[in-house]
Amino acid sequence: MQLEQFNYDNKIVRNFGVATIVWGIVGMSIGLLVAMQLVWPALNFATQYSTFGRVRPVHTNAVIFAFVGNAIFMGVYYSLQRVLKARMFSDVLSKIHFWGWQLVIIASAITLLLGYTSSHEYAEMEWPIDIGITLIWVVFGINMFGTIIKRRERHMYVAVWFYIATFVTVAILHIVNSMQLPVSFWKSYYVYAGVQDALVQWWYGHNAVAFFLTTPFLGMMYYFLPKMANRPVYSYKLSILHFWSLIFIYIWAGPHHLLYTALPSWVQSLGVVFSIMLIAPSWGGMINGLLTLRGAWDKVRTEPTLKFMVVALTAYGMATFEGPMLSLKQVNAIAHFTDWIVAHVHIGALGWNGFMTFAILYWLLPRVYDTELYSKKLASVHFWLGTLGILFYAVPMYWAAIVQGLMWKEFTPEGILKYPNFLATTLEILPMHMMRALGGAFYLAGVILMAYNLVKTMQKGTLLANEPAEAPALEPLTVNEKSTHRRLERKPMLFMVLALIAILIGGMVEMLPTFTISSNIPTIQSVQPYTALELQGRDLYIREGCVNCHTQAIRPFRSETARYGEYSKAGEYVYDRPFLWGSKRTGPDLQRIGGKYPNKWHFDHLLDPTITSPGSIMPQYGWLIDQKLDNSTLVGKLNAMRILGVPYSNEQIANAQNDLNKQAQGIVDDLKQNQVHVTADREIIAMIAYLQRMGTDIKANKNTENTTVEN
Repeated sequence: MQLEQFNYDNKIVRNFGVATIVWGIVGMSIGLLVAMQLVWPALNFATQYSTFGRVRPVHTNAVIFAFVGNAIFMGVYYSLQRVLKARMFSDVLSKIHFWGWQLVIIASAITLLLGYTSSHEYAEMEWPIDIGITLIWVVFGINMFGTIIKRRERHMYVAVWFYIATFVTVAILHIVNSMQLPVSFWKSYYVYAGVQDALVQWWYGHNAVAFFLTTPFLGMMYYFLPKMANRPVYSYKLSILHFWSLIFIYIWAGPHHLLYTALPSWVQSLGVVFSIMLIAPSWGGMINGLLTLRGAWDKVRTEPTLKFMVVALTAYGMATFEGPMLSLKQVNAIAHFTDWIVAHVHIGALGWNGFMTFAILYWLLPRVYDTELYSKKLASVHFWLGTLGILFYAVPMYWAAIVQGLMWKEFTPEGILKYPNFLATTLEILPMHMMRALGGAFYLAGVILMAYNLVKTMQKGTLLANEPAEAPALEPLTVNEKSTHRRLERKPMLFMVLALIAILIGGMVEMLPTFTISSNIPTIQSVQPYTALELQGRDLYIREGCVNCHTQAIRPFRSETARYGEYSKAGEYVYDRPFLWGSKRTGPDLQRIGGKYPNKWHFDHLLDPTITSPGSIMPQYGWLIDQKLDNSTLVGKLNAMRILGVPYSNEQIANAQNDLNKQAQGIVDDLKQNQVHVTADREIIAMIAYLQRMGTDIKANKNTENTTVEN
């Protein structure tokens, strides 16, 4: 049989590999800063561009899309060419993909620090960047499917299945979750509101973890682990069961992030059921990976790459067991909104994504540079630094979560909250947060050590930019395969369509009734749209990233209604674009903050939180007093909201500026009576207006205990 000569493109692999290392150091350094800000608030530096609320989304997006994203493309571009026996479809598309992705990352970091954010977790970028992400993802898809079509290997190896599912699912998730109506170049409002927006966001958020942080890494595991161990995959049949059950079940589990909220209970129950079911396929993949190492455990003791792989798979197993356990309502009632969620996420990010990325980098870069790794000893040191970093990070966070969950819910024998002051819990867990920061420092030190090791490796080798290869031409399609799945593996377009159907079913079943059946979101007549000033204040609240620390979702627990007030109703959120329920309580819930404190309290609290709450770790927001409120897009905002269904009248829009000035002046006059002098055109006035409005549209339960809440 005549062999065809061709070359693998290693230059694009090298480029994504170097970007992975650089962005890993950047993203984790920012993460260390964020961790230290929660212990030493002076590290917010008293500037509006370096507060926790603005920096935290830069960290999450840098780690997810810059570090992990580049690692995915590095692994996919290397493995895809080799399992398909073909060079990438287009060198030009590869370059556009690489540089376009880096541009998206840089643009995201700059705009988030400037306060241009949609506030959707893991999708905070505003609409121009969302369009850029879409275009670059399409370029990646064309390049990938073009390579699949021109392949020299008829059967698609299991890794390719996961790459196909990743591409189609992330595309759907991104498009559906990014449906926004632009107001200006850097401001938009979501098409969805309140409960519907929350459901879409966590359908996206959970499945971004599933199909960006999990499925591509499973594909890379199926390629790189057998290569590293020089062993075949343990079970082909198990890989089939793993793939199809995982992509079908995963898509249903998003609502477990919204248990005990205003989301319809039937949707919450579906999320719980499918989350528990997820244990089986997730552990099936882990077992398939670990059993691939049968007969190679002696090699694990000496090869750092396999050590990283073993811990990565173990972390994957832990995270995919812990996730379903957190979806049990009894567990969720205590753990949700605590640091347990932070620990859970980082077991996956640091252990699963991080360690597998390190293993691939150590194995792959020496090969594309046709040399040996500079130092296995340094790689082993990195392994132990990283492992200690994970332990020092996760264990204190679990401990802090237990402290938080118990303190928030503890009552005295007389039946009143034992710790009515939220700040008491915050101060209690500061030592755990210090340990978390130490763990992050260990982990970052390991990454810096890896960068040194790999730079020295590249310096002593020579890049095989175009690695020679040969393979027979694509064999003719035959119909004599006995296995249905083997026949399916020969038809990439049909495979893609079936994968798409598998992931669409769950999302459609959960979302369509919530959007189309009005009884799922009962109307509350007293709930009215925000005034012009309150809407401006809400946008400032979003700009400053307050949702990163404060929730706006009171669950129907005695401890929460006693602390915060009447539990949240679905009808309260019908005008909230975006929803701001949050996912972590670093500070107290603010759903019923309106009217609880005078205007001067809010003024002082924003100027310097320690004035009202000694020991607070909240940043200062002095610039809100100095900066004038920008009303240039006010009418555009109200018109956009009306297009989306908010019942603003022509008269309200025409008189928006006058109404805003009148309400602002009322707050200014009240502050003046308390010896605070500020002009009505300052941003802090709008922020106070929004805070004083929150949760006041419905009457509180008369039996609700009125307790002090401090940040």
